[in-house]
Amino acid sequence: MIPVQFITHYTERHSYLDSARMALEGGCRWIQLRMKESPTAEVEAVARKVQRLCKEHEAIFIIDDYVDLAKKLEADGVHLGKNDMPVAEARRTLGEGFLIGGTANTFEDIQAHCRNGADYIGCGPFRHTTTKKNLSPILGLEGYAGIIRRMEEEGISLPVVAIGGITAEDIPAIMRTGVDGIALSGTVLRAENPAEEMRRIINIEIH
Repeated sequence: MIPVQFITHYTERHSYLDSARMALEGGCRWIQLRMKESPTAEVEAVARKVQRLCKEHEAIFIIDDYVDLAKKLEADGVHLGKNDMPVAEARRTLGEGFLIGGTANTFEDIQAHCRNGADYIGCGPFRHTTTKKNLSPILGLEGYAGIIRRMEEEGISLPVVAIGGITAEDIPAIMRTGVDGIALSGTVLRAENPAEEMRRIINIEIH
């Protein structure tokens, strides 16, 4: 099975909560609640509901950016983008009992996250994506392969999750670069049946 992290996204058809529910129904066991620039009270209200769903499905529940809220709700962890709280500061705030993911675009980003106590890397973007603003340079397959090779040479063993405009058709080639998992949002939510699409994706075979 393909290790998939689903990142919630609000669309005309689906709310943040709906998107998480459909991903879980499709077999995803790792949800990141991403509600950039939303008021904390609004994020907390949705987070409590998504957290309940994750517990029912025995899934990991990560909150994007809102470190204090993750601590308050005892979420499984946080994911931190380049403009969010630094990983080292989040680790001091949360202690060792929480997962911390950090966004990376280069090998140097990954080195810094490793030093600062990150548990996994969200590495991208694979290609241009409409769900994020101010994108870093696109990596593509060669970018991932080069980063994974340098990590092996330097003895860095953090799990790397590929992110950014990834479709189901891209997944076999991306996984062959040596990454550990895939993060998805739009490609699932654009499907006619998102739960069914998630089920199809996690069962893709890598040859």
